[in-house]
Amino acid sequence: MSRIGKNPIPIPNGVEVTVDKSNVVTVKGPKGQLTQQVDPDITVEIEDNTIYVKRPTDQKRHKAMHGLYRSLIANMVEGVSKGYVKELELVGVGYRVSNQGNLLEIHVGYSHPILFVVPEELKVSTEMKKGSPPLIRLEGIDKQLIGEIAAKIRSFRKPEPYKGKGIRYKGEVIRRKVGKMAGK
Repeated sequence: MSRIGKNPIPIPNGVEVTVDKSNVVTVKGPKGQLTQQVDPDITVEIEDNTIYVKRPTDQKRHKAMHGLYRSLIANMVEGVSKGYVKELELVGVGYRVSNQGNLLEIHVGYSHPILFVVPEELKVSTEMKKGSPPLIRLEGIDKQLIGEIAAKIRSFRKPEPYKGKGIRYKGEVIRRKVGKMAGK
C-alpha cells in the first residue's frame, strides 16, 4: 500500500481542505463537506494545492495506514467535487421498484414488498422503462456510504447463477451455470 500512499492528491478548484491539530481532515466543496479522523502516526500536509500523506517509519502497520488514509482523503476530494453514482438493476419477471423521497419500495418475488429507507445524505431515484430492467440510482458524496447502501439493497435478492434473476449492479457480469439437464 505504500506506493499508493506516496502519490500526491491534487486539490481541484472550488475545493478547500483543512487539517486541524487533532489530525481531522475536513474537505469542503461545491457538493458538500466531509470529515475524516486520521491516525496520529500519519501526517497530512497541504502545499500549493496538493495534499501529501506521510508516514514516520517503514513498519507494516504504518505502510498499510499510509495507503489507506491517502485513498480515503482522495475519495473525499473526488466526492465533494464530482460526487459518486451507483446504479442497480432488477432482473426478473415482475420485479419492480418505486420511491417516494428516500423510501424505496422493492418488489422482487417475495410475498410482500420490501420497504427500505435510504439515508438523507444520498439522493435516490428509480426508473421503469419498457424493454429494460427497473433501475435504482444512488447519488452522493460519500463513496463508502453509497457502496454500503448499494450492497444492502443488492442483498435483498442476490443474482442467482442459473437464470440470472436478482438485483445486480449495472454492468455486473454474473457467471452462469448450466442446469442439470445439460449434463445428459
